[in-house]
Amino acid sequence: MINHAILVLAFIAAIGCGLVGGIFFAFSSFVMAALGRLPPHDGIAAMNAINVTVINPVFLTAFLGTGLVCLVLAAGSTFWWDQVSGRLLLAAAVIYLAGCIGVTMAFNVPLNNALAAVALGTPEAVALWSLYLDKWTAWNTVRTVAPLVSAALFMAALI
Repeated sequence: MINHAILVLAFIAAIGCGLVGGIFFAFSSFVMAALGRLPPHDGIAAMNAINVTVINPVFLTAFLGTGLVCLVLAAGSTFWWDQVSGRLLLAAAVIYLAGCIGVTMAFNVPLNNALAAVALGTPEAVALWSLYLDKWTAWNTVRTVAPLVSAALFMAALI
């Protein structure tokens, strides 16, 4: 019974990781570049609007729900520790939790908070926007790669 539950959760985690990685891929590959083409005032306003609207049940279920499944799978990996699958489950879970949720909380959220606090139309806002585009996108790319690697490892564990 526990093995079946782990298999189902690994399948769900693989899908969740792929979905979250895809969302972050869109931002790193074209959304941030498009925002960077806007005048700083407009780019900052658009990004601040995105940062407010992303806090919704659908995204949070995908992002944090996948994290919760990863926590369960990390614990469940002990049941398969003597097999490669158990080690793959643990690696996939840790990579998602550190590279996706950890990076978000340590780097992207503080950058978002700084952007929300800056007064639009000021030289400080223009300087922050330029720095923000580079730093946020770089950390977002880490958030893109981590869940996609995790998805691949979850799929490998299922095979």
